[in-house]
Amino acid sequence: MKIGIVGLGRMGGNIARRLMRGGHECVVWDRNADAVAELAGEGAIAAESLDDMRGRLADPAIWWVMLPAGDPTEQTVMAIAAQAAPGTIVIDGGNTFWKDDIRRGKALAEKGVHYVDVGTSGGVWGLERGFCMMIGGAQEAVDLLDPVFDTLAPGSGSVPRTPGREVADNEDPRAEKGYIHAGRVGAGHFVKMVHNGIEYGLMQAYAEGFDVLFGRNAPHLPEDEKFDFNMADIAEVWRRGSVISSWLLDLSAAALAKDHDLSNFSGNVADSGEGRWTIDAAMEQSTPVAVLTTALFARYRSRIEHMFGDKLLSAMRYGFGGHVEIPQ
Repeated sequence: MKIGIVGLGRMGGNIARRLMRGGHECVVWDRNADAVAELAGEGAIAAESLDDMRGRLADPAIWWVMLPAGDPTEQTVMAIAAQAAPGTIVIDGGNTFWKDDIRRGKALAEKGVHYVDVGTSGGVWGLERGFCMMIGGAQEAVDLLDPVFDTLAPGSGSVPRTPGREVADNEDPRAEKGYIHAGRVGAGHFVKMVHNGIEYGLMQAYAEGFDVLFGRNAPHLPEDEKFDFNMADIAEVWRRGSVISSWLLDLSAAALAKDHDLSNFSGNVADSGEGRWTIDAAMEQSTPVAVLTTALFARYRSRIEHMFGDKLLSAMRYGFGGHVEIPQ
């Protein structure tokens, strides 16, 4: 398929690369001309502007917008929709607030344009591992885009089937490949929002556990009750057969192996907004989320008081998404 990719950052560029590896034709544009030139050198069709992209895409065109949530995505989606032919599909693969999806979906539908929201997980590893996707939108648009999603997804790979899982009429068989049609517009980003909220909680659990280990050598403790633990060794052994093994632990082990003290990180942990939105949604529907709320507040606290576990949070965020700490 031929698809336009707007935004060639950490994930947008790799989405284009993975699609091209799968035989799709990508027209690409970004405000960073160097990023466009790099993708063009790898086989993409370079565009100089949104208008130039429009002329290089077939009708009805398929656009994938991979930009920061908020104004950058809002302005770009509306600029595309303003001159789009009926049947055009606009995909938002960023971390957009799901209620903005619903509003945009209605506005674009009035023009005969399909809006599809794709919660995309995979970070900087997506090119090789594939991207896990949670998709919202009309059935006809999602079905038409299936070859794109199938190429981007991890596939079943070496992950064993879940024991006892039988795909019934109300289940999506594509889940075993790493993507699902979650529901109508907004559903994809809602599921991804909760995914990120859970991510906060999992990361915080690791951070607090390693803080307990790190603090066992504190000066005020009785000498015979102190332990000077090797954090890298503990992370490594937990990766192998432990109940708490995970990709987040893999990333932690890699960071600790490189630098036992995590001295390259201050422990000033940012949040992308999706943790806040998850808690807002929980409050709207009166669902208790004590762990997720505490994990979010811990990030706020990290910007005032830094602990070893906060450095581990920063290391994990850098490991899966290339996120760097925001200077204070």
